[in-house]
Amino acid sequence: MHIYFIGIGGTGIGPLAIIAKEAGYEVSGSDNKESEYTKYLTQKNIEVNIGQDGEGIKAVNENNPIDWIVSVSAIVRNNPEHPELQFAHANGIEVSERDACLNKILSEKNLHMIAAAGTHGKTTTTAMMVWLFQCLDYPVSYSIGAKTSFAEMGHYSPDSLYFVYECDEFHRNFLNYYPKISAISGVAWDHHEVFPTKENYNQAFRDFFAQSESVFLWDNDAEYMGGVNSEKIAVESSKNPLIEKIRLAGLYNRRNAWMAICAVHKATSAPIDSLISYMSQFPGAQRRMEEITEGIYSDYAHTPEKIVGCLSVAKEIASDKHKKIAVVYEPLTNRRQHYMKEQYSDCFEGAEQIIWLPSYLSREDPDQPILTPAELITYVSTPSNKRTMELSDELWTEIRALVDQDCIVVCMSGGGGNSLDEWLRSKAPMQHR
Repeated sequence: MHIYFIGIGGTGIGPLAIIAKEAGYEVSGSDNKESEYTKYLTQKNIEVNIGQDGEGIKAVNENNPIDWIVSVSAIVRNNPEHPELQFAHANGIEVSERDACLNKILSEKNLHMIAAAGTHGKTTTTAMMVWLFQCLDYPVSYSIGAKTSFAEMGHYSPDSLYFVYECDEFHRNFLNYYPKISAISGVAWDHHEVFPTKENYNQAFRDFFAQSESVFLWDNDAEYMGGVNSEKIAVESSKNPLIEKIRLAGLYNRRNAWMAICAVHKATSAPIDSLISYMSQFPGAQRRMEEITEGIYSDYAHTPEKIVGCLSVAKEIASDKHKKIAVVYEPLTNRRQHYMKEQYSDCFEGAEQIIWLPSYLSREDPDQPILTPAELITYVSTPSNKRTMELSDELWTEIRALVDQDCIVVCMSGGGGNSLDEWLRSKAPMQHR
């Protein structure tokens, strides 16, 4: 079977394409712009068309007829006139979202899902679980929404019993799965265009818990959701002293690590002490406090909760190095800013200064006015040293100057192609890791 993936450069679709290829399918796909991810997939011998005007998919189909098209949900739901969807309809090719493809693979290969879910920390928790399975020399299949030094973004092992997966709540996608084990890294209202109220959001998680065979949930998240009452849910104490035995920087990093340990212990019965020891050696994942070049870090933080978590790691790193913290922040989508601007007040606490960039625009509501950096930065109470800039040579000069002034510079960006993260890598191509 030949599967064509629309939006193959995305962190959800790209790994799935790799998994499908390793599971024995023929794979190709497209994205609207070149990125680090599309280059990575090309290196994996997956044919990727840059551009989605309909000509690329036509050429692929002529050379090797396409049996099934798998697309990112944003295109299927919001852009029925998309040229590649139109091509599919005109040629009688089935179109599905990624969940149908993954469920087919899980069913055919008899795999049990271990899910990492939650508003924040999903990718890190997923990577941590894969790391633990590898340390145990336990065969596992998985999809990670980021590059790591120890694993591919996606992998299928024919000897595996489990499939580790980041279950995203956007468009309620996680409700398409029925995990054996679910580890919930945190719950805080997000994706407001899908979940108009906090209760809508919380109910989706309750539904997800009901579809999971067993669940690990933090005590503060259980309280945030108004309490939970199910024997399948293990409520973990945020004050568990074992968490502090994990030798990783950042409280939220250690909390994610504990969730990974709980899930892998449940799956394998491996001793907790051994899992803590292995986890203390976790090398990290791309864009999760990743040091691009000396003193300059990139992180995926783009909500107040993620920002607090990122800075919890940054503060421990800065303390060890006897340095200060400067933040460069690129908000993810104008749409989000209309809902979260009031929450920025003290979430940057611990930073000496902040440079605020224009928002990374994607899937925007045309009826919402674009909030400028000058408007958004007024909602920040701390730090008091704050200013706005653009992505430019002037910004790079300023970042380098901050490093020379004994700062670690934490660049927070949730965007993909042409984001702050990609811009940083282009500025220091020989040094980034």
